[in-house]
Amino acid sequence: MKKDIVIYPAIFSQDGDYIFVRIPDLKGGFTQGNDTVDAVQMSEDLIGNLLEDQTEYPQATEIDPSSLGSDEKLVYITTDLSAFRQEFSRTIRKNVTIPEYLNDMAKKQKLNVSKVLTDALKTKFGV
Repeated sequence: MKKDIVIYPAIFSQDGDYIFVRIPDLKGGFTQGNDTVDAVQMSEDLIGNLLEDQTEYPQATEIDPSSLGSDEKLVYITTDLSAFRQEFSRTIRKNVTIPEYLNDMAKKQKLNVSKVLTDALKTKFGV
């Protein structure tokens, strides 16, 4: 499995007109949805937002379905964090300092220094 694909157990329960979601392995792992499909999508989004700036992820624990309440359902949520980052990350302007000769070489070869830096950082962090 790819390093940036994570799977976490989530506990769904009816909460009035909504489905309340709890992801026990993640601090702040709470969300809700209008129905089951929306609750799954909101859970994927929650995982992406909680883990987008991390390279090491909390270990998923095994939940015994018999430990759940009668109104609770166990659902496994898969999130591709690489895809999440690409879709939702915004770019920022960053001032960097490089040797003049490298800048000259980059200009001559019409290299996009921002892209080169971004690719290098992705490689460095394994994302």
